[in-house]
Amino acid sequence: MSADQSHGYQGFRGTGIRLTEEQLPHLQSHRTELLGDSLPAIHAFDKAHTVMLTEQGLLDPADGQAILKALRGMEARGVAEARIEAGGGMHSGEQYLITVLGAETGGRIHLGRSSGDLIEVARRMTIRRHLHALLPALTDVRAVLLSLAEAHRDTIMPGYTHGQHAQPTTLAHWATMFEQAFARDAERFLGFHGRLNVSPAGAAILTGSDLPIDRHRVAGLLGFDAPLPHTMDAILSHDLEMEAAALLATTGATLARMADDLYLWSTSEFAYIELPDRYCGTSSIMPQKKNPDALEDIKSVAAQALAALVGVITAERGPTGFPILERRYSQQALWSMAAAITGKLGDTVGILADLRVDRDRMARQAGAHWAQVTDVATALVRHTGLDWRHAHQIVGVFVRLAVERGLGTSVVALDLLDEAAGQVIGRRSGLTEEQFAEAMDPRAFVARRTIYGGPSPDAVRRESALFAERLTADRRRVEELRQQVAGAEAALEAAIDALVSEDAL
Repeated sequence: MSADQSHGYQGFRGTGIRLTEEQLPHLQSHRTELLGDSLPAIHAFDKAHTVMLTEQGLLDPADGQAILKALRGMEARGVAEARIEAGGGMHSGEQYLITVLGAETGGRIHLGRSSGDLIEVARRMTIRRHLHALLPALTDVRAVLLSLAEAHRDTIMPGYTHGQHAQPTTLAHWATMFEQAFARDAERFLGFHGRLNVSPAGAAILTGSDLPIDRHRVAGLLGFDAPLPHTMDAILSHDLEMEAAALLATTGATLARMADDLYLWSTSEFAYIELPDRYCGTSSIMPQKKNPDALEDIKSVAAQALAALVGVITAERGPTGFPILERRYSQQALWSMAAAITGKLGDTVGILADLRVDRDRMARQAGAHWAQVTDVATALVRHTGLDWRHAHQIVGVFVRLAVERGLGTSVVALDLLDEAAGQVIGRRSGLTEEQFAEAMDPRAFVARRTIYGGPSPDAVRRESALFAERLTADRRRVEELRQQVAGAEAALEAAIDALVSEDAL
């Protein structure tokens, strides 16, 4: 290829090389603008690969210097803009370099490398970048949930199963439940990070290269922990993308479940909480409406994440090495979903921090629908020596009689429990008025739950201290991971500085 031809270079896929016809426009998937979030990673790999080739003596120092200077020139202009204009998809760096330096120099950058490791490095780095944004957002949600728990350790409320009042608990116990769920999400993402942050660079398309390339050097310059130890696995196994999609779907489902709770509690029928107006919308016809739009938006992320999971897994069907182009579309869904969940986590922090809670209504409802009567049965066991099953049946009859007679929990008396006991065991219950009243008190119900993990204020305070310690450790770990990448970026630039200096020639 002559210098003149280099200026009109259209890439190695051009007509007249291997193929004699120009590809149909709608099949041209190797377009730079489709690479989106991965362009910065591709650019970093171009630089790291050039540094390694030069240090290994596989590139003449003058050629290495010229390539690195040209790549930095792209940065001054704008990497995305320059690469999109150059074209060539993931090979936009090479295409740009051949245009500005000629093929004799620019055509050397791809030595010992393939489209395979180029895109796989970019995929992993791009997922990593999204993860480094998502993990801090996840820790922020956990922190605000712990703050909510601190403020509402004494805010009693009903707990629900099957959509019915089950047992009294506290808003703090609810909040720390979700903190624990998100803590497990963080644990899963951090574990995934270890499997993700291993470099495919140098694996080429499946067997690597017979050239003396240094895979460890490139891995280090790109912030990876090490190279992947198997070149075929590095390029042709894609369980990591499926795992990422599954983890995002799990976090999305947890977010949606929490939003569902708040959504239900914001209805007029529940009226436990109210969102600030900035998270709400209204109606074009019904002027009274205050719609919890932010919660609906958060809930929608679960459906989107599930769709992304199905898309990513479906794209991986087929024998090894067959699915290639499908992955280009599934990766866009994956990156889009990671950004969406990160954004929804941010919205959730604001909602939880400014949530208006009707403590009095929650407290009134905590025992209004018989949620506390588990402890009436327990009192029969504790104070009278009755077995659990007979105690349970007595209380079941007691509640049924009260409901049939229109008696609420605030007016029902011990004599009704005695009547129920008479029907089941043929005698009075044996409880005193004081014991019965204590068992029927929903606040006392919560206070008695001092067991490890229970809802009593002391238990929540005790366990929350452990949760806060875990959160602090996770924050520290996330920051270490981000600093590792920042350190690698600095090392890469320092290596380039050393090679492009006048003394390097």
